[in-house]
Amino acid sequence: MKNTILLLLACGVTGCVAPVEVGRRDFQEFCVACHGDTGAGNGWAAEHLEKRPADLTTISKRNNGEFPTIAVMGTIDGYSRRLHGNMTMPEFGPMLQAGDLVLLETGPGVFTPTPERLIALASYIETLQK
Repeated sequence: MKNTILLLLACGVTGCVAPVEVGRRDFQEFCVACHGDTGAGNGWAAEHLEKRPADLTTISKRNNGEFPTIAVMGTIDGYSRRLHGNMTMPEFGPMLQAGDLVLLETGPGVFTPTPERLIALASYIETLQK
């Protein structure tokens, strides 16, 4: 059901392209240099960084088999990292603002306007899980 809802919501900015495809495109544009094509943290720019980029393929494994969508989106857009002072990774929130906002359930009965491209990118990263 979740994917169906995301597919319907993604029609605004993407012209009805599947959200995972939109997320894959944004991953290629914003993430591959550091995280690599597979998300393992081995992109061409990784060797030049003080701290190795996270292995995005093990997010679910590190979270008891659950993909923490809200936390991943908070890391991507910079919100949660700003709170904890970890700003090695750039904030991608402003770059993902283009397009529509959709209501995303971020807690029981709590719906938050969220950029659909941010949701699509998190959905794509979820497909990289081992």
